[in-house]
Amino acid sequence: MNLQTTIHANLDVRDQFPAIAGWHYLDSAVSAQKPQAVIDAIARAYAQDYASVHRGVYQRSADMTLAYEAARARAANLIGGAAEETIFTRGATEAINLVAQVLPKEGRTRVLLSALEHHSNIVPWQLAGYEIDVVPLTSDGRIDLDAAERLVADQHRVVAFAHVSNVLGSILDTKRAAEIAHKAGALLLLDGCQSAPRLPVDVRAIGADFYTYSGHKLYGPTGIGVLWGRKALLESMPPWQGGGAMIDQVSFARTTFMPPPQRFEAGTPHIVGGIGLAAAIDWVEGIGVERLHRHEAALVAEGRERLRALGFVRLFGPDESAGIVSFEVEGVHPHDVGTILDDAGVAIRAGHHCAQPLMELLGVPATCRASFAAHSDSSDIDALVDGLKRVQWIFG
Repeated sequence: MNLQTTIHANLDVRDQFPAIAGWHYLDSAVSAQKPQAVIDAIARAYAQDYASVHRGVYQRSADMTLAYEAARARAANLIGGAAEETIFTRGATEAINLVAQVLPKEGRTRVLLSALEHHSNIVPWQLAGYEIDVVPLTSDGRIDLDAAERLVADQHRVVAFAHVSNVLGSILDTKRAAEIAHKAGALLLLDGCQSAPRLPVDVRAIGADFYTYSGHKLYGPTGIGVLWGRKALLESMPPWQGGGAMIDQVSFARTTFMPPPQRFEAGTPHIVGGIGLAAAIDWVEGIGVERLHRHEAALVAEGRERLRALGFVRLFGPDESAGIVSFEVEGVHPHDVGTILDDAGVAIRAGHHCAQPLMELLGVPATCRASFAAHSDSSDIDALVDGLKRVQWIFG
């Protein structure tokens, strides 16, 4: 047994994921499957434990409120933040929209993005009226921070980068990105959707100003996400939406608002989403984030080596990527590849991955993407390779 196989076998969690029995699921970058522990926590929260939060004086409501706020603390602790700096949103998309819409511009009307950003880190800035400058990529698909240092200027309010590319798996040097942003007086927002499930994160050590991640990519439920922001920044931001829970006093003449994070959480929250996210974080930390990263890095190395050996596959991105391998089969549209693989019981993503500017840069309409998770192992790579051989046989 080689080292890579040993690392894969050491996790031994495949049987904890009921939805993947008999299936090779290689689409975790879009949404992770749920371990039984998370499913059980969600079911229990809706069955035995359910009550609304922050309102009821009866015991079950008080208990659920404590559990929900404990979930907030768990979500903060995962990335080295504090509960009072951590806002629950519907997802990372809503989190970036929130910052783009309500962060005071202070006379700075530009945002610095990179060529590999997800649409959710492009469109919100456009809607908020920012002018966008774009950092190019290095030859191996990383954000070119030397170019970023040359481009950033005193008109940039925010530098907003993906911590890990959802297409290429390339990992950002976050500390240097923070230094570059702050030297120009800009703020750094990091899209952590692909990093929070698989990399150790410490927002204070990084020097980030905002950090976002999504629950459903971290083995948790959909409809729940996290926005962390430095306390002073959150306190400088006005409410984004109005309603119950985020108010202090209301009259028809005037309304005053709660401090962060409540100020940004109008209405009844996704209570069970928070509980499920906490269960997912508990599950991930029970394994160890660093261990997860080593496991996925080994799978990426094995996967890229075996795909390269086929001779008819073009790989994108750096060899050292975080859990993601994007590729194309020469002469075959990714949608056809995905359909044939599906017939073989292998699920990959085929498309532009909500990164159309990156596809244009790569010179392709779409790519195939295999993304790994805690439950992935060499059998998934075996099935992928066998399926791609069938694609080549059909179209060759």
